[in-house]
Amino acid sequence: MSINIKTKKYLSVTFIVLLGLVAILRLAYWFHLEIGYQQTQTQSKAQIKELMSFMSGSLSRYESIPHVLSTNPLLANALRANTNSEVIKPLNHYLEEVQSITEALDIYLINADGLAIAASNWQQDYSFIGKNFGFRPYFTQAINGGLGRYFAVGTSSNKRGYYFSYPIYEHGYPLTPEQSDSKILGVIVVKVDITEIEQQSTGMARASGYDFTITDSDDVIFLSSNQQWRLHSLSPLTDDKQLLIAKSRRYANRTISSLTVQPPYQAPLDDTYNIYRIGNASQGLQEYMETKALMTNAGWKVHILAPMAPTYSALPPLLLLYGALYLLCAVALLYAIERRKNGLRLKQAHEQLEQRVKARTLELENSNKQLKETQDELVQAAKLTVIGSLSASINHEINQPLAAIRSYAQNTQTLLSRAKWDDVSTNIITIIELTDRLAAIVAQFKSFTRKSSGNDKATSVAQSIHDALTIIQPEVDKQGIQLILNNTDTQALIWCDSIRLQQVLINLMSNAIVAMHHSSPKQLIISVKQQDKLQILIEDTGTGIEESQMKKIFDPYYTSSRQGLGLGLSISRRIVEAMQGQISVTNRKDGGAMFIISLPIHAAGHA
Repeated sequence: MSINIKTKKYLSVTFIVLLGLVAILRLAYWFHLEIGYQQTQTQSKAQIKELMSFMSGSLSRYESIPHVLSTNPLLANALRANTNSEVIKPLNHYLEEVQSITEALDIYLINADGLAIAASNWQQDYSFIGKNFGFRPYFTQAINGGLGRYFAVGTSSNKRGYYFSYPIYEHGYPLTPEQSDSKILGVIVVKVDITEIEQQSTGMARASGYDFTITDSDDVIFLSSNQQWRLHSLSPLTDDKQLLIAKSRRYANRTISSLTVQPPYQAPLDDTYNIYRIGNASQGLQEYMETKALMTNAGWKVHILAPMAPTYSALPPLLLLYGALYLLCAVALLYAIERRKNGLRLKQAHEQLEQRVKARTLELENSNKQLKETQDELVQAAKLTVIGSLSASINHEINQPLAAIRSYAQNTQTLLSRAKWDDVSTNIITIIELTDRLAAIVAQFKSFTRKSSGNDKATSVAQSIHDALTIIQPEVDKQGIQLILNNTDTQALIWCDSIRLQQVLINLMSNAIVAMHHSSPKQLIISVKQQDKLQILIEDTGTGIEESQMKKIFDPYYTSSRQGLGLGLSISRRIVEAMQGQISVTNRKDGGAMFIISLPIHAAGHA
């Protein structure tokens, strides 16, 4: 029963989470799609202004040429002479020269009947001379006294061009209102090749990632960055409309067909956009956003068609990110709810754990206390072991003053019986000096054998070496060992427990003395070096240490002699490491061993 309830609970939670995921993804899709539309529209408006500015500038280069040419008397004379070859021939050469200089496609002169009587292409197969252009709107506009502008495909050259035309007056250009009734003899026409303008505009479009089309009043595309769209209609063409286009001969003998546009093309309202799927049989349909503007002077409709594929391709990663963030938040929320449910249980478990930790901590503290006491006892045992090994020398050092005191005391009794008061006084002074010496020796041993308080302080290295030598001096004298001291009177201080340092020094010196029992000569060399760290070197002239023992010599309970527990060097290393130092051993080149103690300097000094 409980399993069934739990399953239903998980299914309900899963359903709610998935429902929220769907809602989030739909909202994110709509939001970012609308942003993409707005960004594309803003960009398209800037691009259409740039394109129109470029095209207007390109056409304006030729706009004034017909007006300038109309002022040349050669044109009016030719129109009066009509077919006089002597007049027409120089004009043909003149128009050809002007065409070459201005880079216009063609320049030609038309009489009042619409017949071309002179042309820059007079030597070409498609020469306009003798052709009637009275049907062209640019002729009608100019013959009526205006500046003509018109786009069409040439009926003779079969080339697309933009035509500028201007009237030729009988008495020249009318400069005053009284001259405005001057008779118009004909029209001068300049045909501009729009192919180069189209190519440059296409380069701009490709660089910015859009397509463009330029259409006439019938929505027929005559300029486009997409070659397969040219001379096609954006809007559907009825039979009547196709008949009118054919009759105008604007596109020569070419048949105009409609592009596939879904939904059917319609002129957008101001500041709005439309999305179309445009294509043909070979290209397939692609989705574009159309932005349109009117070039008033040219009478062109300019269309920017921005492909929507980049906008759509950016949506899946965004939706994936939204989905991941939503799921992450949902998981976090579910986790927080589950965590809150388990709060009391965890709190109770935590309290129980704290009680167990306290009990365990108390046990560990007791164990650590016992361990420290054991370690202190072990260190103390190591001290007593050293004292035991030096006991014979210690007895000798103490017995000498005691025997001398006894001898002087007996001598003093004799002197008292003889009333030699001066000698008695001398003996008593000597006895006092021997007693002080004995007290100093006992005090030094007592200081060494007492337990350390564990209080670190600034400790004189020289004093520690002196105190250690005081204890081992009897054994040094007994064994006949030469003691060599190098820079042991240094004033350098280190931070440590002086008794622990003294124990390390005595232990190493005692080991050196033992190592020289059967050696000759016997030398114990104590040196102090002071660089980045302070080094205490203890050298002997004994037998040295075997290579096999080097790695084990500081291990607990490892010893090469039958005496001792093998704890001296192990304890010494632990004491030195507790002082933030290091201890190492090596063999001397001249024989014997050398122990090196490296310790951080607390305060440097000079001897």
